[in-house]
Amino acid sequence: MYKINHLAKEITLSVALVVSSFAVLAQRQWTSDGNGYYNFSNKEITVTNVLRPGESRPFLNKADLVPTGTNTPLDVQSFQVSPTNGSLLLFTNTKRVWRENTRGDYWLFNKATRKLTQLGEGLPTSSLMFAKFSPNGQQVAYVCKHNLYVEDLSTHQITLLTSDGGNKIINGTFDWAYEEEFGTKDGFRWSPDGTKIAFWKQDVSSTRNFLMINNTDSLYSFTVPVEYPKVGLPPSATSVWIVDVGSKNTIKVKLDGDESQHYIPRMEWLLDGKGVILQRLNRKQNESLIWIANAANGMGSIIHEERDVAWIDIKSRWNNNDPSGWDWVDNGKEFLWLSEKGGWRQLYAIDLTGKERLISKDTFDIISLALFDTQRNNVYFYASPSNATQKYLYKIDLKGGRSTRVTPASFAGTNTYDISPNGRVAIFKHNSTIAQYDDAIVSLPNHEELVPFARQKNADPSDAKTEFFQVTTVDGITLDGWMVKPKNFDPSKKYPVVFYVYGEPASQTVTDNFYTGKNFLYVGDMAADGYVYVSLENRGTPAPKGRMWRKSIYRNIGRLNIRDQAMGAKEVFKFGFIDTTRVAVWGWSGGGASTLNLLGQYPNIYQTGISIAPVTNQLLYDNIYQERYMGLPQENEEDFINGSAITYAKYITGNLLLIHGTGDDNVHYQNAEIYINELIRHRIAFQLMSYPNRSHSISEGEGTTEHLQKTYTKFLQENCPPGGR
Repeated sequence: MYKINHLAKEITLSVALVVSSFAVLAQRQWTSDGNGYYNFSNKEITVTNVLRPGESRPFLNKADLVPTGTNTPLDVQSFQVSPTNGSLLLFTNTKRVWRENTRGDYWLFNKATRKLTQLGEGLPTSSLMFAKFSPNGQQVAYVCKHNLYVEDLSTHQITLLTSDGGNKIINGTFDWAYEEEFGTKDGFRWSPDGTKIAFWKQDVSSTRNFLMINNTDSLYSFTVPVEYPKVGLPPSATSVWIVDVGSKNTIKVKLDGDESQHYIPRMEWLLDGKGVILQRLNRKQNESLIWIANAANGMGSIIHEERDVAWIDIKSRWNNNDPSGWDWVDNGKEFLWLSEKGGWRQLYAIDLTGKERLISKDTFDIISLALFDTQRNNVYFYASPSNATQKYLYKIDLKGGRSTRVTPASFAGTNTYDISPNGRVAIFKHNSTIAQYDDAIVSLPNHEELVPFARQKNADPSDAKTEFFQVTTVDGITLDGWMVKPKNFDPSKKYPVVFYVYGEPASQTVTDNFYTGKNFLYVGDMAADGYVYVSLENRGTPAPKGRMWRKSIYRNIGRLNIRDQAMGAKEVFKFGFIDTTRVAVWGWSGGGASTLNLLGQYPNIYQTGISIAPVTNQLLYDNIYQERYMGLPQENEEDFINGSAITYAKYITGNLLLIHGTGDDNVHYQNAEIYINELIRHRIAFQLMSYPNRSHSISEGEGTTEHLQKTYTKFLQENCPPGGR
């Protein structure tokens, strides 16, 4: 259910849903020396000096981007510079695959001749994926229609390296579930000497297609199949192979165990090229094994093991949803690793025999890694030891010990850094509920401001203020929360309250940033209309509060998080200005499921709910996500049932608006229909808004967002009337 970016499943801010999941912008690309970055447009590519952001120099001009025989420049999403610096690989005409635009056309630009040549001659338009140079820059490998190709750049001869790819075999990329839940997309790696390619292979023949139906785009309806392994069913059998580019001889990496009962979310080459290193998880994802496999014969051996009674998070969960790369230390003798086994998410170094040493001895969580500065042997990471709603940059020496905070105390809130590859400067963004400052240039590690913020936005003094608070429930659990009170607040009056909830392990809702407390679905001003707007952070969310906080939800989704929310709401009522006859709750995806559970399990507390794209039955969601946090239904099906909203549908007595897109390939519309049947069976009145062919973000199509906002606002105002009384 992801991070937007996740993505309604990982929404941390309601405003995030304004961004269409179709739109994938080129991420910032730094120059190789780290002193500048590239800017993209359909006219040119420029280089901006990081110390003089107002100044740019041409890198590729409009004429360079116009292919022979056309008048239109390529609209470049990203590019790569060849290892010899003599050519560029341009990615353009991109199309969405699952979450992101990962297929398109690739063009080679020769810097000496200024000539553009399209790669993949004879292959379909916009069908190439993940093209990348060989280490010597003489070849490019890419995936097309689930097969792996390599193209010689001097002759443009194309060689097919795999031939079994198709509907049931996937080479060099991944199925829906792997990309959604592990963040894996690019599924092959060049060896350091460029003679071999290691790649993932998935056999999806046992993974059934879930059929969505399109009723609107043709005279006759048609089905849209998505390979989707439901919870309780085995994942796609996944293996790693190594192909010799010259001979096309292919060997399989030999790991013991059933391939359909394990996951391989990470794989890279050893720096000496003699083998590959990979991480394999068992199906429950509570056992992590690090393997090294010989490149000559594929024989694998285990060098490191870790187990947890709950689950083990992989790199994508602490690296901005990107599981790629291996953080090598000391020229490949060690690598960096994060683990929660000591009670906190801490940094370790592990050598190639599996011996580990603890680097970060602080008794607080590393939120995520920012950069490993190889020149100075520093690791930059995010943490917030004393306030789980905020985020700051820290650094620690690889020798270990205590970390030091880099972000100055004056920047209270959520801080992010895009650090240059050389580790000397960073583009700094600061967010809090009162200010949003973008793109200052600071030096590291002393955080000296080299270039002031390019944009500064302060909260409008006339806007209602977002206030943070804590409540301790009857169970002794202290929850963080935020609240926006009505304008012209009168403590002698009683006001309706709207709770915004997510509640699952994919995302926090109580974070200190500029959009916290703002409801993008509400047409108008909630505070001016007289609503109290609140969000509470229950146990199980990924707040930096230690392993026990996060993993207490194991096998308890739909129960522990729901009780925390309900008991927290009761504490909010004690503030004295809440009208407990006008209590509403809303959420999206996991938050939609929480909304239904709160209405069904605590109808004495919540009278109105708006549930968007909810998982109504946990047995209907994908196996990677649901089994990670709930176990296997073959062993503890009662936990899935007891935590599912459909179990409590019969107890709903309040006002319910159910919203879902029929083209949702993440949380299928099936969830809505099965839940609707249960409501009908118990003669429970409700309202429904279906959005034809809209995905999980419900963002596609002219007028969709505006219609959703109006529908949401009208229902809320009619069923939970605003204003103090």
